[in-house]
Amino acid sequence: MTNRPGIDTPDHRGRTALDRAGRDLDRNPAVVVRDVELTSQGWHVLRRTTFDYRRRDGRWESQQRETYDRGNGAVVLPYDTGRGTVLLTRQFRYPAYVNDHPDGMLVEAAAGLLDADDPPTAVRRESAEELGVTLGPLIHVLDAYMSPGSVTERLHFFAAPYTAADRTGAGGGLEEDGEDIEVLELPFADALAMTRDGRIADGKTVLLLQWAALDGPFARARDGR
Repeated sequence: MTNRPGIDTPDHRGRTALDRAGRDLDRNPAVVVRDVELTSQGWHVLRRTTFDYRRRDGRWESQQRETYDRGNGAVVLPYDTGRGTVLLTRQFRYPAYVNDHPDGMLVEAAAGLLDADDPPTAVRRESAEELGVTLGPLIHVLDAYMSPGSVTERLHFFAAPYTAADRTGAGGGLEEDGEDIEVLELPFADALAMTRDGRIADGKTVLLLQWAALDGPFARARDGR
């Protein structure tokens, strides 16, 4: 009898059958999954999957892909059209720091993993924890795979109104999770300019700010309506 944590027996997060993900996929007849190997299981999971793939010319070939499974997430842009502001965060991101970002301190929209919550509940949770704000009605902007070549995560994008009176907490994130988050309230025009000059280099944040300018709450101001 085997005793493989995360496969046969619970790992440090109580998970089993981590090598089963994808084995029963049959939605695409041109893809047949042959094997799934669990290669790493820290907080998140890395797998190596072998599958047969039928090319467009009809030929079948065997391929392997590594996928990083960190769960799905949600992100939100709180905005105040009356004062022309948005709420963002600044925090240290080691992956960016090790890949040429000057100091690793990224300006971002508040975001987090869903865990056991649905996307709207998750963004309200993250807004309270990271920003100290209670959001108004949520606007669902879109869902997107942010790095589909290797990361399984699907990110749910939202925006929501807020007022100065809705900032009832300090924010800053959860210290027990290692978070040390600075809350930034910025004029929307300044935040949008930061996407152009590189001061905002986080993809999800760039997307939300551009949406806000083109189709969202600040499009009317731009169009003079």
